[in-house]
Amino acid sequence: MKKNFIDALAHVLKHEGGYVNHPKDPGGMTNLGVTKTVWEEWIGRESNEKEMRSLTPEIVAPLYKKKYWDKIKGDELPDGVDYAVFDFAVNSGPGRAAKFLQELVGVNADGAIGPMTLTAVNKKDPKELVTDYNAKRQAFLESLPTFATFGKGWSTRVAGVNTEAIAMTA
Repeated sequence: MKKNFIDALAHVLKHEGGYVNHPKDPGGMTNLGVTKTVWEEWIGRESNEKEMRSLTPEIVAPLYKKKYWDKIKGDELPDGVDYAVFDFAVNSGPGRAAKFLQELVGVNADGAIGPMTLTAVNKKDPKELVTDYNAKRQAFLESLPTFATFGKGWSTRVAGVNTEAIAMTA
């Protein structure tokens, strides 16, 4: 819901950490979960390592709000569900995050959360939906070719998101 963006972003940033440029990460140069490609798209020009290293939570918050939270209709999703979907949107794109949610609630999985999706979501128990969503997310991550490299961290993150999101549903 509307009040959850700041808390959800803080949780996301805790999981994302700071600057990294792992050679096996297809995202490449990343800081606070924002890839260089996404940052350049956001600012409309090329960036460099110095700029990427200088990103702060305050600088990236508007990007997260517009490109991820608003795309998944975070303000309209139930408490906890909003955070679970937001976190997955950050990792795997808002379209995929929306489709996973739509599949779980039995509506057309077109990747755009609208009134039909929201109605179906609101008919579900939020705790069950969060648990099922994160199980589906985990299965997806395990299917990726980079799971051998990043799987332990991803699995820890999904477990943490599940715990935090369930707590938010209370």
